[in-house]
Amino acid sequence: MPGYEEKKQRLIAQMLSESGDLRLQKQTSNLFRDRKSAAQTHLNVSDFNQVIEVNPDDGWVEAEGMSTYQDLVDATLPYNTMPSVVPQLKSITVGGAIAGVGIESTSFKHGLVHENILEMEVLTSDGRIVLCAPSNQHQDLFYGIPNSYGTLGYILKIKVRTIPIRRFVKLQHTLFKDPSDYFTHLERWTQKDIDFLDGTIFSPTDLYLTTGKFTDEAPYTSDYTFEHIYYRSIKARAVDYLTTHDYIWRWDTDWFWCSKNLFAQNPLMRRLYGRHRLNSVFYTKIMRWNAKWGLTRFFDRLFRIHNETVIQDVDIPIQRATEFLNFFDREIGIRPIWICPFRTLHTNQQFPLYPTKPQTLYINFGFWDVVRGKVKRPKGHYNKILEDKVEELGGIKSLYSDSYYDSDKFWALYSKEYYDNIKAKYDSNGRFKDLYQKCVLRQ
Repeated sequence: MPGYEEKKQRLIAQMLSESGDLRLQKQTSNLFRDRKSAAQTHLNVSDFNQVIEVNPDDGWVEAEGMSTYQDLVDATLPYNTMPSVVPQLKSITVGGAIAGVGIESTSFKHGLVHENILEMEVLTSDGRIVLCAPSNQHQDLFYGIPNSYGTLGYILKIKVRTIPIRRFVKLQHTLFKDPSDYFTHLERWTQKDIDFLDGTIFSPTDLYLTTGKFTDEAPYTSDYTFEHIYYRSIKARAVDYLTTHDYIWRWDTDWFWCSKNLFAQNPLMRRLYGRHRLNSVFYTKIMRWNAKWGLTRFFDRLFRIHNETVIQDVDIPIQRATEFLNFFDREIGIRPIWICPFRTLHTNQQFPLYPTKPQTLYINFGFWDVVRGKVKRPKGHYNKILEDKVEELGGIKSLYSDSYYDSDKFWALYSKEYYDNIKAKYDSNGRFKDLYQKCVLRQ
């Protein structure tokens, strides 16, 4: 395959030979907002997908930006290491997890994905490739890339921090009946000698915390890659064991629990799909097909059902987590909800486009479904009240899905002054859309 330097030169030549707005042409995407069609130059970066080097002694892996986390995990596990934060789905690219916001059950110890980047090479709109690091001349772009969604530049190569691992993970699932008690214990458990911590809320009185601990031995290992479903096991067994590989991808087989919308949790349909189709890559293809051809929209019109997609991840300070959960139960009511705690570890420097308070424990609430009813609501009704509540509670919302902020509110939340300064420096010719145009106006 072409080497990294050869691919870089090809990409630069394409950029300089064409004019107009720029957009990436790639094989995978985990964005859940449609884009308006427009005349654009499509940069083919799909072959920037190679893992370049694994250095277990110094604790890092270097890879090209379109490498998926499946690629990184496959490359690092033989060295008894893994990226310090591995987002939940195999199809997520390392560049996408940085330009967006990535999180997982190690984040209570290691922060968000972008806090574990040592350096990155970024392609700017004028054909420059700049090396960004926390303390070099491009540190403004290093701290500005997270949550920029390709509006400042495209990540071509990244060096990511890794952590040592063991062969197995021992899981313990603990039931709580009261949200306040649940979040109190969660905060305490972030100080326990554990390696992983997340949670699943099935109802206001059916809340589970799951801890994970590396171990060299396991009396058995469970398999949730085909006939058995991981999230159902949380309620069924208090203790469980997985290989480290299977723990990392425990959510991917059923897209957390969203595979139910594709009938993949029906035993017969599950066998018809087959093991190789039970994954986030296949489900995403079906979702995009449905968005294009509108099959579910047809049936909703047929049965006079009004719906709104509410696919969001929001981060709430733990002191307000119970209040948010009560609001969510009352106003939206999607179930289950994924819970993942994290602390922003950086104290001297901030990531201005995703501003969180240093050393503050946040709770990520993930919910991905459709609210249906017979009453027709204004467009974006549920997402808008959600945005208002997150702001009221001092939280912040990821931008990978639908957003409805007006321009003034959006830029008050996402650091307009900082963004404008680095936008002028690294996209002076305006070939990338700005963050509001891309994430709210869908341009």
